[in-house]
Amino acid sequence: MAVRYRVAVDRDVPAVVDLVDSAYRGERSRAGWTTEADLLDGQRTDADGVAAMVAAPNALLMLAIDADRGADANAVLVGCCFIERRDHGRAYFGSFAVRPGLQGGGIGKGMLAEAERIARDDWACSVVEMTVIAQREDLIAWYVRCGYVITGETRPFPYGETRFGLPRRDDLHFAVLEKPLAPGRR
Repeated sequence: MAVRYRVAVDRDVPAVVDLVDSAYRGERSRAGWTTEADLLDGQRTDADGVAAMVAAPNALLMLAIDADRGADANAVLVGCCFIERRDHGRAYFGSFAVRPGLQGGGIGKGMLAEAERIARDDWACSVVEMTVIAQREDLIAWYVRCGYVITGETRPFPYGETRFGLPRRDDLHFAVLEKPLAPGRR
């Protein structure tokens, strides 16, 4: 599949919410390997959260579109990620999702590389940081294979904030990963 990237706009919000939820929550997510259905119920994101990403300064919500399936009006959204430029040459990477039936085919790896390129070449960032639910050992291992390092820092899960889901266990927390972006490195 040929993929092209573009920045999300307001009209993309419902499709992005559906994509992210389908990749992580509920039965639909079990068609891929990124499911969190055994850890959390409920939604992964909502329209307000995605709209805030679209409008965020110093950031972009990047969409991966199936370039073989039509122009923008009929395009098929196959992936997304959020990239935010932060202080001290750092970028944050999150809200990463690939349509469950297409996971494992290289779309995610290509999107991650493009996000890193933007952070390095367009924003002059030297490090990309992300947070991953620590219990997602398979996902963390994938990021490590992509050059990320587990920093040892953890962050709390937002228990009680149902807009991020309904935890099925009481020990969830985030691991912080980062990757240095050397000039000209992908």
